[in-house]
Order: sequence, then C-alpha cells, then structure tokens
Amino acid sequence: MKRAYVRPTMVGERFVANEYVAACGDKEKVYKFKCDAGGGKSGEVYLETNNIKGFQPLGDTYLSSYHACGITHDASTADKFLDGYYVRGLKVTPVKVWRGEKGDNTYCTTKINIKEWETAKS
Repeated sequence: MKRAYVRPTMVGERFVANEYVAACGDKEKVYKFKCDAGGGKSGEVYLETNNIKGFQPLGDTYLSSYHACGITHDASTADKFLDGYYVRGLKVTPVKVWRGEKGDNTYCTTKINIKEWETAKS
C-alpha cells in the first residue's frame, strides 16, 4: 500500500457570538421600597451617626422633618441607604433612609433589611 502525502494545513475559525450577554452586574438594577415610616403622620428623622445602637437625641444627627408619601420608589442599588430613626413624640422607629436621586430628599422605610427588598431591572 502506497501512502499519499497530505500537505499540512492550518484551519482557523472565527468566533461569532450568537447571543447577547449583558455583563453589567447590578448596575442596571433598582431596589423597590415603600416610603411608609410613620404611616402618614408627620415626624422627624435622625441619622444613626454615633455608632451606638438605639436612638440618642444628643448623639444622632437630625436630618429633617418627614411625612411618609406611601409611594413605592425605585432606587438604584448603587445609591446610599442610611440607618436612621423616625421619631414622633416618644415613639422611635428604626428606618432605612434614602435621600432621593439628587440626594436632597428624605424617604424612609420601616423594612430595614435591604436583602428582603424587591429588585428589578431599570
């Protein structure tokens, strides 16, 4: 049996993606939370700033007066959410505070565990 010489060849293949894959992680996600602290009654909001658990009127920083709007807001997962307290008379409620898209408003929720918040694509 006689063997035939076969010239070696190099075959290249070009990768062409056939599916779009987004690699932006949480950039495009938003938290959905309800502005509900105080149940619609006016009060004051203080930020937890002295690193001592629980509200201290002389140790925590006053932020603003507050009245819950009852609206479910969409806030970017990249935004800051601050620990704070909603205070009305002698009643103190721990809250998460979001300052809004421009950082100049006060929105509070009594659901303080962010891991339990609903998320969605923006």
